[in-house]
Amino acid sequence: MSQTVLLPELTTQLSKEEVLEQYGCGAVRFSGTANSLYERHLVFDDVTDPAIAGSRERYEAMARAVRDVLSQRWVRTQQTYDTSNPKRIYYLSMEFLIGRSLANNIVNLRLEPFAREAIANHNLDWLGILEQEPDAGLGNGGLGRLAACFLDSMATLQLPAMGCGLRYEYGIFKQMMRDGWQIEQPDNWLRYPDPWEVARLNESVEVKLNCSFELKGGSLQPICGQPSILLGIPFDRPIIGYGGKTINTLRLWAAAAPDFFDFQRFSRGDFVGALAETLSAESLTRVLYPDDTTSMGQGLRFIQEYFLVACSLADAVRKFRSANDDWGLFPEKAAIQMNDTHPSMAVPELMRILLDEAHLGWNQAWDITQNTLAYTNHTLLPEALEKWPVRWFEMMLPRLLEIIYEINRRFLDKVRTRFPGDEGRIARVSLIDDGSGKVRMANLAIVGSHSTNGVAAIHSTLLRTVTVRDMAEIFPAYFNNKTNGVTPRRWLLLANPALANIITESIGDGWITDLDELSRLRPLADDPGFQYAFKEAKRLARNQFAHWLTSKHDLHVDPESIFDTQVKRIHEYKRQLLNALRIVVLYNRLRANPNLVMAPRTFFFAGKAAPAYHLAKLIIKFINNLAGTIDGDPAVRGRLKVVFLPDYCVSLAERLIPASDVSNQISTAGYEASGTSNMKFMMNGALTIGTRDGATIEMAQEAGEDNFFLFGLTAQQVADSRGWYNPWWHYENEPETRQALDMIRSDFFSRHEPGLFMPLYDSLLTGGDHYMHLADLRSYLEADAKICNLYAEPEQWARKAVLNIAGSGKFSSDRTIQEYASDIWNATPCPVT
Repeated sequence: MSQTVLLPELTTQLSKEEVLEQYGCGAVRFSGTANSLYERHLVFDDVTDPAIAGSRERYEAMARAVRDVLSQRWVRTQQTYDTSNPKRIYYLSMEFLIGRSLANNIVNLRLEPFAREAIANHNLDWLGILEQEPDAGLGNGGLGRLAACFLDSMATLQLPAMGCGLRYEYGIFKQMMRDGWQIEQPDNWLRYPDPWEVARLNESVEVKLNCSFELKGGSLQPICGQPSILLGIPFDRPIIGYGGKTINTLRLWAAAAPDFFDFQRFSRGDFVGALAETLSAESLTRVLYPDDTTSMGQGLRFIQEYFLVACSLADAVRKFRSANDDWGLFPEKAAIQMNDTHPSMAVPELMRILLDEAHLGWNQAWDITQNTLAYTNHTLLPEALEKWPVRWFEMMLPRLLEIIYEINRRFLDKVRTRFPGDEGRIARVSLIDDGSGKVRMANLAIVGSHSTNGVAAIHSTLLRTVTVRDMAEIFPAYFNNKTNGVTPRRWLLLANPALANIITESIGDGWITDLDELSRLRPLADDPGFQYAFKEAKRLARNQFAHWLTSKHDLHVDPESIFDTQVKRIHEYKRQLLNALRIVVLYNRLRANPNLVMAPRTFFFAGKAAPAYHLAKLIIKFINNLAGTIDGDPAVRGRLKVVFLPDYCVSLAERLIPASDVSNQISTAGYEASGTSNMKFMMNGALTIGTRDGATIEMAQEAGEDNFFLFGLTAQQVADSRGWYNPWWHYENEPETRQALDMIRSDFFSRHEPGLFMPLYDSLLTGGDHYMHLADLRSYLEADAKICNLYAEPEQWARKAVLNIAGSGKFSSDRTIQEYASDIWNATPCPVT
């Protein structure tokens, strides 16, 4: 396989001299001589003979050479912001799923010619080098990947922005499979030095808590009434806009103790106790999403969220005060976006700063807070709207609780004036849930900001009319929609260079920064030459993925089969179980009729289940047992195959999405906020089989519903049928449904583990099938049959795929960020001089 096929070809590539001049590198060469950047890092960083350097050393040398090239522009970007004093955007998120950085940074800096030259000069195993970089353990799913796409777009659009997150040492977990079960292992992604991050020790901030911690029985216990201080240490990573004109920063905060070593305790032999303060502080940013089934895990999450907010706001205020004396200008110089409810403590924390440190009056402080903060909601599940116990605020953050109580008192007074006598509404909108003794963080975020947006048209509608209806009636002007998007630089240009190249050859490379340009492909959907080029690019992607799968996991798949994919966090509402039931029915059809005409198909699943989500983990086990049953049946061998890909991450998605023919977006209608994997599949020419949910509705509108395979109940039908829906009707009246469920009950897929999958059977029948799998199964199978029929007509398949690509322009994160900037942040570009 060609090493350079992994890098795209561009029609307007700058000369090497122009690139180096742009980044201020002068006569310094990237590679090719003993004094070039790559060669010097290879020798001097690791003090090793280049002839015997391994792939890890070569990766670090390449990454540091790239960072050398960008460093002066990165510094210049910050200097421009300091001198221009523009309105800055602070994007607060508990997750940033940035994936790997080397190839992405090379592409965005337009250093492809330099990378090609280094690969050729040193006969480098480029794939092997890329594999040396771990996916950064800074996120889990769509929330974090969206944040990463947004940072890319903000830099590309030259907006003065900073991502603010936490530097998790171990991320969420590394997913392994053992006997079909998910096993969680530590994801030690920082085992080796990270060449991209820069520690800014001189910009550390103090975070004060009203309690401290001690080590008891191997665990950390809070000590109430004994205040303590944590240090927030920032680690910066470059975020490169396409073309390298702007290089923004992702600032990740790590927790540390001010006095990290008790020499007296150590001298007395208490070696562990001497480090207790350090252990308690560093544990704060040890892992993403601690186990929240325990009180200790929930408490850690609570402190993580405050730590992110306290560090980020202190940093934003410091930057503001360095150039401004008038606190009233703060909303004109800072826009702070809360990505979901996790950072919603920003409301009382900013008020605390303005009241206690700036000594402003309440009304002015509240006006500044509301006009500075904005909130993005990402869920329609009431249980996912965070609530934190009042007693935790009392114990750890009592000043914030005082402020929350005062915000609530003033807010409810206004509600009573507007809706006199409506005590039911008062109870529902109150920031304090008196029944549970908890603070409603979503209500706090809505009240304390000037904008609340959903992330797809249907999501924003349901958010206003169902999830937080009372709040929307009080603040109708606050609510708006910003349909999500993804960056085409990573998800098409980098992930699928073969497809990117044929697009560029046909319409030029303007689409890289203006994805609406893809609409110019519509006339080519009927062009035999372009159809052939598309099919060849898709075939290449499937072959590359199959080759990688064999070398990485010793799994063998047929690259000429239909690649049918569902990649998502494992959750009942995302309905991986519905997909598995579809496969069981198809399997039964082939068993009953071996001569049935059916194109060979490979079904890919990937995604992680929360460690304490036992039913989700059982679904993974069922999919793996289903895969084993099908593999062991010679009657269907070569016709059906099921593969669960472990440890789903960005770099795996970059391989699988371009190779996929079919994208499954099958959540229960009304439950998926938006989805972004759906957009990536569409952009890469996969056809969508899905429900009318999230952004899939808008995608079908853009490409034309006749180029989608939509099925199932609508969100309104799901809501209307709640009172009378009976899954037993489907069991009794649909023979294929009954056969599939009887096979689960009779241990057909668990012959050596009797009764193992009865909880799945029970959830679908006796448990009431809350997410309506059985209601949609027959419709799903009908849509599936249409896909199979279309696949028998390659030209028609290619035509629909090209029309999907041509219709994906709306779903660029550039468009989304432009809407945020103009409608919410009132922020403008600040070109770097």
